[in-house]
Amino acid sequence: MLQVNDNFLKLKAGYLFPEIARRVNAFTQANPDAKVIKLGIGDVTEPLPPAIIKAMHEALDEMASRDSFRGYGPEQGYDFLRNAIAEHDFRARGCDVAPDEIFVSDGSKCDTGNILDIFGDDNSVAVQDPVYPVYVDTNVMAGHTGDSDASGRYQGLTNLPCTAENDFTPALPEKPVDLIYLCYPNNPTGAVASKETLQKWVSYAKEHGSLILFDAAYEAFITDESIPHSIYEIDGARSCAIEFRSFSKNAGFTGTRCAYTVVPKDVIGKTADGKDQPIHPLWNRRHCTKFNGVSYIVQRGAEAAYSEAGKQQIGELVSFYMKNAELLREGLSSVGIEVFGGVNAPYIWLKTPGDATSWDFFDKLLSGVHLVGTPGSGFGASGEGYFRLSAFNSRANVEEAVSRIQKLMSSSA
Repeated sequence: MLQVNDNFLKLKAGYLFPEIARRVNAFTQANPDAKVIKLGIGDVTEPLPPAIIKAMHEALDEMASRDSFRGYGPEQGYDFLRNAIAEHDFRARGCDVAPDEIFVSDGSKCDTGNILDIFGDDNSVAVQDPVYPVYVDTNVMAGHTGDSDASGRYQGLTNLPCTAENDFTPALPEKPVDLIYLCYPNNPTGAVASKETLQKWVSYAKEHGSLILFDAAYEAFITDESIPHSIYEIDGARSCAIEFRSFSKNAGFTGTRCAYTVVPKDVIGKTADGKDQPIHPLWNRRHCTKFNGVSYIVQRGAEAAYSEAGKQQIGELVSFYMKNAELLREGLSSVGIEVFGGVNAPYIWLKTPGDATSWDFFDKLLSGVHLVGTPGSGFGASGEGYFRLSAFNSRANVEEAVSRIQKLMSSSA
């Protein structure tokens, strides 16, 4: 008899963003004339930078000639891209990362889930709360948790609450854990981690033999020069951290798909019989077995992100979205809404007005002013009472969204 993976049945009814889409679709079908502005899912809206488009056009032309055509490429990524990443994203910041420690992929969301393939089932896992749902759900799917309780927390996971009371900076776990998920700049709260904060986590990981899974997908949005862009800016991190990066939000690759994961050769795990086992060859084996590589055309586009023109154009794109974040922050604050984030990250994390739950506020925005955001409770129990808005949209839509929220708050005052 065919059996299913019962762990999937422990998941909540719907992954957060499909549930949002379901509610929005139901509303638009019932209200076809409503102009809905979506500031929920963090999808970019602006076109790819010209330097990237040019590089991709040239790569496409290469595919038209037998002499320059390319079929399967190296699963880990072409050297021209891995070398560019190592030089510009790490060595330029004093980080010791070699090109062959970089694995190019089609998304950091995929990698943060797939990384569990190479780790044992008995590892204890800690996650920030609120948290990017993929970290939790993939552990549930892999059988690393028990059932969820009434608050939505899963048995077997160590939750690290991030609230306004602790400046959205969680305390170190009270007991040793094996895998620690950290996301900075944080999705959804927009918080960042200082060098001192990250040093505490690295020291904790080294003391307890833990591994930090560090999601730095939004590092390009850091505006404070004192804030680290990579965990490898921290002494000792090479032996206890894997870092995930993406071209999705800074270069607009959400629909093009390109990211990468850094697995230092210094990271060591243990086998069942207690022997040391480097993690790098395990991830390499997993990557090569289950992945055929990102397309040559896309990787040429990603390489162009590091050209002088590419860096300038991406900088302008990042500044555009951060101006949107500023407009959201200031506009909401002006009508008494308590806001966080939006300074070193493209997300606004706001306190829901009054006693409204996060889903109540979602429904109020959608039905009242035709605006979509993301309920904080969808990110974890500590997200209840909060709400996320994304700065990824056109300037006109962001300005209109601010105006609509201000009118809603004025009318309900």
